[in-house]
Formats: sequence, C-alpha cells, structure tokens
Amino acid sequence: MLSNIGVPGLILILVLALIIFGPNKLPEIGKAFGKSLREFKRATDGITDDIKAELKNDIQVAKKESINEKK
Repeated sequence: MLSNIGVPGLILILVLALIIFGPNKLPEIGKAFGKSLREFKRATDGITDDIKAELKNDIQVAKKESINEKK
C-alpha cells in the first residue's frame, strides 16, 4: 500500500503536514513517530526471538524423541 505513494505523493504529504501542524510542531511529531517505530521494532524483534527459541526447543525435543524411537 505505501509502496505506491512515490516521491510526489510523499512531498504532498510533507507539505500538508507542514501546513496543518506548522514548522514548530513538525520536529516534535517526527521525533515521537521515530520513537514509536523504534519501540514497535523492538517489540516485534522480541516476539520473533521468542518464536525462534520455541521452534529451536521443539526441534531439539523432536530429535531426542527420534533417537529414542530408533533404539
């Protein structure tokens, strides 16, 4: 969805944001948006790390069960 915006659309959005919020508020909004994105990325990284750890644990258990069945 966002990949279809392009450069002219991005410029239009930035100009509208400048008109609506003014030059004084725009840096504050950008800073808050950046913090939100960082926090979201940190949260998603934590979730993917948890999923990877669970999968790794499941694979180890499956390998142990497979070895025990062969005996």
